[in-house]
Amino acid sequence: MSNLTVPLEDELGDVLEKAMRQAGLPEEALAALTGVPTAKIHDAIDYRPDLSSADLQRLAAALGLNEIGLCALGCGQYPLPEAAALPFCVYPLRMRHGIGFANAYLVADCGSSHGILFDTGPGIDALAAEWPAAIKTVDAVFLTHAEREHTGGLCEVVARFGLPAAFCPAGARVPCGQTMGEGERKNFDRFEVTALSTPGQVSAHNCYLVSAPSARAGGSLLVSGDLIFAGSVGGGYFSHRELATHLRRVLQAVPPRTVIAPGHGPLTTVENELRYNPFLA
Repeated sequence: MSNLTVPLEDELGDVLEKAMRQAGLPEEALAALTGVPTAKIHDAIDYRPDLSSADLQRLAAALGLNEIGLCALGCGQYPLPEAAALPFCVYPLRMRHGIGFANAYLVADCGSSHGILFDTGPGIDALAAEWPAAIKTVDAVFLTHAEREHTGGLCEVVARFGLPAAFCPAGARVPCGQTMGEGERKNFDRFEVTALSTPGQVSAHNCYLVSAPSARAGGSLLVSGDLIFAGSVGGGYFSHRELATHLRRVLQAVPPRTVIAPGHGPLTTVENELRYNPFLA
């Protein structure tokens, strides 16, 4: 499936609702601040948007959002980049969860029969249904965070491939997990995986930077879990402030052409999100 056919995780209303929660502004207060009628804000949050460009500009200013990205979302034209070159193959595994989808990822040398798995989706049956025939086994499993749409069947997967444990963020309550903290690295053949501690969506959350140091060309992959999506960010249920802090820290620490593999929605790049993501004003 083309990345361009994968829908965004969040629509305009989702982004506005998250931004309002972050700012502590209910609909009535935002309406009073911007002059945008409360009814129009409510309809946008309820997936019935009827906001003009001027409305969106005022809302972006009041909520501290990227005006260009918010307006692009408002007209259904949020830009997605063409896939950047990577020195390895990435298999996105999109699995239905509720009314949406959750992503897991396999990373492998192109043509290889073994790889590395990031997250397991909502269950082992859903994972098996999306599993690429070329990959027969995995060398390691990494978990971004312990929410059920990302950890389904985790211990079954660990057992199936004869692994001692899955690498998990410190503090994650996972019975088959082995913690991996900020800056820790694991190496598997050509691959190097670096953990980046990014609490925000939940208290125990890691992103993983995947690279092939021996490759002569090509970039790296950031498996971002629920830190960032194309056009949006995680819900910040643990801490909006920490999510925003780690989001900027991580995106400033990696090369702009790094490919982002989020827990929901399509692939994107650091460069694209720094330019357009509403939460990166």
